[in-house]
Amino acid sequence: MPLPGGLWWLLCCRRGFTLLHRDYGDGELSGDGDEDEDEETFELRTPSPAGGGRGPLDVTLTQPMRSGPVSDRLQSWEETRSLIPEKGPSEDDPDVVVKGWLYREPRGGGARPWLPPRRAWFVLTRDSLDQFSSSGKGARRLGSLVLTSLCSVSGPERRPKETGLWSVTVSGRKHSVRLCSPRQSEAERWGVALREVIASKAPLETPTQLLLRDIQESRGDPEAVALIYRRNPILRHTSGALYAPLLPLPYGVTAPGPGYAPLREEAVRLFLALQALEGARRPGPLMQGVLQTCRDLPALRDELFLQLAKQTSGPAGPPGPPATQDPAALRYWQLLTCMSCTFRPGGAVRGHLLGHLERTEQALPDSELAEYARFIRRALGRTRGRELVPSLAEISALSRRQELLCTVHCPGAGVCPVAIDSHTTAGEVARELVGRLGLTRSRNTFALYEQRGAQERALAGGTLVADVLTSLAAEEAGLEDPPDTGWRLCLRLHGPLHPEGLSPDGHELPFLFEQEPGGGAPQKLCLGLGAKAMSLSRPGETEPIHSVSYGRVAACQLMGPHTLALRVGESQLLLQSPQVEEIVQLVNAYLANPSPERPSSSPPPCQDLPDTSPPSQHPGLDEPQGQSGCLGQLQD
Repeated sequence: MPLPGGLWWLLCCRRGFTLLHRDYGDGELSGDGDEDEDEETFELRTPSPAGGGRGPLDVTLTQPMRSGPVSDRLQSWEETRSLIPEKGPSEDDPDVVVKGWLYREPRGGGARPWLPPRRAWFVLTRDSLDQFSSSGKGARRLGSLVLTSLCSVSGPERRPKETGLWSVTVSGRKHSVRLCSPRQSEAERWGVALREVIASKAPLETPTQLLLRDIQESRGDPEAVALIYRRNPILRHTSGALYAPLLPLPYGVTAPGPGYAPLREEAVRLFLALQALEGARRPGPLMQGVLQTCRDLPALRDELFLQLAKQTSGPAGPPGPPATQDPAALRYWQLLTCMSCTFRPGGAVRGHLLGHLERTEQALPDSELAEYARFIRRALGRTRGRELVPSLAEISALSRRQELLCTVHCPGAGVCPVAIDSHTTAGEVARELVGRLGLTRSRNTFALYEQRGAQERALAGGTLVADVLTSLAAEEAGLEDPPDTGWRLCLRLHGPLHPEGLSPDGHELPFLFEQEPGGGAPQKLCLGLGAKAMSLSRPGETEPIHSVSYGRVAACQLMGPHTLALRVGESQLLLQSPQVEEIVQLVNAYLANPSPERPSSSPPPCQDLPDTSPPSQHPGLDEPQGQSGCLGQLQD
């Protein structure tokens, strides 16, 4: 018969027997006077009535003030079997995996190093790790640890400064048990055996997971779904604390990185951070911190998705009317928006979240919450995972369901603003700019680059531009002495060059002469001066890659003793050669002749400017032959 208070069925009835177990059903190694304060205690007493006969069984139940959620309660006889003290280990038990003498570090031994390890006889079965006072048949059981799929094992490791023994740690929900041996091989044997037993256990499901399954099965019946929400507060918004994760997270697993607690504790901390959003004056940094935690600890991503679905749910599933007017309630939707643009939820969690969003749209079709629900649903269909969490600027834009504005520098066209979202790739931006500049039919390939001064880094077509902007901002923020010019995004030529058919008035000409390899040497070209036009070609090639009539030369300026700037239409070419003075004299001579494209009254375009450039970094260029000569191209 079930006991009151939602407790388990009675395991056994024995005269004068006291049974100790924990509120989550996780049998721990007790004994040594280390019982936990929140244990539930059953005292089964058989009073002796008058006449010496046996009366009915009298049951006295004491419970802790706060019982943990039922999410981790084990619900099978086999998993609680080792909670019943037995007299001595079974010598012929077929379930015994390994047994032997080991040392056990006392509970809290790390904080009390003066307590020596205690020697005991340990027996590992398919269900539990049991500790006895000796190996004999009548030995007293000192404690048990029920093994489930959530238990974890670490080690072996040697602790030379403390015990000098090799230790293996087994973690349960409440406590960790450290088994010690003077031999490394013995510790390894126990570690392997414990891991195999835990790996063989069936995965445990929390009540939240069971409710998600019920909601999914009842998705065609709105009344049934609403009834599930009304009867189960764990699915709805709460202002109280969460004492355990909604999903099964392993016990005792230490999160990677400094400053992180075990996963289950971090899950509870995340919920506290969510509740702090309601009153935060600057929610952006708090949201970014939550997103960073989920990036560092992938096991918590589905947990946070469920916590946000819980905090955005009302009594019948969708949020109630007060939530549509509450600015604090919007914070949960804004963080859910950022999560949906950063991470992909798992299968069951994704299905529940999509259903929750659909029910919200149907219940509140004209509300702002419905707009958030639609935005999140679209984002979940496009998100494929981010390398970095969103920047504060992106979080601000996502909180308003707006796009980001990205600026890209294009040779000959200046700065081009491009609207992007969290899913826009570098290839998509490059294709949009190529279309804007009228280069769709060009045989050349263009790509997006990161550029700072002479440094360039090509971006793969699938790279998320939002990640690039976050990375560049973080890189510059981390520099002690930021450079005068920061990183910027540029559209550049990429791949084999096809100069054929270029138009002098098009936007493609500046790309042709830009510096391709990042930080590499300028391209070496030959400049040919004819009676009506000038041409550029590669050394050793007779066919020019491009020709420009003198009538299209808008300006010709000496930037220094070795540098010449030519402006052709809206494009500017910066050229370097030790023969720039001879080139200027020839250009002036040809420009002095009037042409249909340049009236005779036009002033000469060539001017001498003060020498402000450093000496040439590329001496030894080929000498001109006749009216042609080789020069090094610097930049557009």
